[in-house]
Amino acid sequence: MHRLLLLLRLAFRNVRRQARRSVLTAAAMVLGLALLVFSRAIGDGAHETWIEAALRLGSGHIAVQHPDYLPRRVIEDRLVGAAVAAALAALADSGIAPYVAAAAPRLEIRGLASSPRGAVPMVAYGVDPAVEDAFSDLGRRLTAGRPLEPGDRLAAYVGEGLARRLHLEVGSRLVLTAQAADSSMAGQLVRIVGTFRSGVPEVDDGMLQLPLATAQQWVGIGDDVSIVAILLHSSYDVPLVLAALRATLAGAPAPLAVLSWRETTPELDSAIRIDDYGNYVFNGVLLLIVALAIVNTVLMAVLGRTREFGIVRALGLRRRDVAGLVLLEGTLLTLLAGVVGLVIGIGGTWLFFRNGLDWSALVDTEMTAAGAVIDPVTIPRFRMAHITDSVILVVLIGITASLYPAWRATRIAVAEAMKFEG
Repeated sequence: MHRLLLLLRLAFRNVRRQARRSVLTAAAMVLGLALLVFSRAIGDGAHETWIEAALRLGSGHIAVQHPDYLPRRVIEDRLVGAAVAAALAALADSGIAPYVAAAAPRLEIRGLASSPRGAVPMVAYGVDPAVEDAFSDLGRRLTAGRPLEPGDRLAAYVGEGLARRLHLEVGSRLVLTAQAADSSMAGQLVRIVGTFRSGVPEVDDGMLQLPLATAQQWVGIGDDVSIVAILLHSSYDVPLVLAALRATLAGAPAPLAVLSWRETTPELDSAIRIDDYGNYVFNGVLLLIVALAIVNTVLMAVLGRTREFGIVRALGLRRRDVAGLVLLEGTLLTLLAGVVGLVIGIGGTWLFFRNGLDWSALVDTEMTAAGAVIDPVTIPRFRMAHITDSVILVVLIGITASLYPAWRATRIAVAEAMKFEG
């Protein structure tokens, strides 16, 4: 213990005495950690933007549906009314409700949309207008007319491209044809009350919304739906809510599956994973540069203190004590740089980009990810787990980078070291 305290005093003294060297050594770590914190905050913010944009158009963060619905997406694999009621009751539980932003029962029907000018494939979604505005942003993508409203019956909110392909406008009649629950072909006449433009061609050219009750009556399924789509306040809460819902619905009166967005929207999951891999490469190169800078600076400091190490060896310090002294100096500098880098990274990111980083000047068209248009303004998000990981990683790299200089210090011969000028 006495020897450790002695080494700590020597390390503090050397760090303080060699201020210029200490600043040079710490500067690389400060810059590296600050850039790492900024990079991960922007990356997390971008991913949250992608997730929210895509899931508001799709099945939400979590979907409750029939176990066979996902691979086939046919009306036979629907969620019966009893299961829908059980899912909605579970979402009202005090342990789950605070995390839920909106829950939307939806019925997906694939068929044909027809007008006097022709017929095209379409996907119709039966939705509840009372909750759809809180779930989807299609209502804010209005190009003509109005979105669906509570009380609508034979109304349709249609993609702008679909209306254009059928030469229709607000107020026009539209005939929808699809397979009913009894396998017969069923038709439904609706009137277009509004058109929207999401920016995604597949959505604008082939999707429409109609009131859920109208869609259920059209295909003859009573209170059944395709899914109960659940939107959370944050994607970070998905694991917790997913586990709670699965436990609560384990004894549901009808078959159902509780799936996360990674399972229901695999293309979005893949896009985020690919982007993560790119970030790992960038961060890896950044950390490698930091490590090389530390090795170079600390090694130069060791070689410049040959006589000093010879003196402390002559005074009784062992080789391992000299190595420990260099490692302690590197550790102290790393911890100090970690604190400063963390403050600069978080403070700088919040100070300059708290209102968002606007990428719109770098692209000529709308930015899309996994079938959804995303906001070009990225709001940084700080995740405590990622901040902690970044600090630990930089500290470990700083300490590891001091290992070779520490070993090099133990190779200095006392007799030769005393020949150097002080």
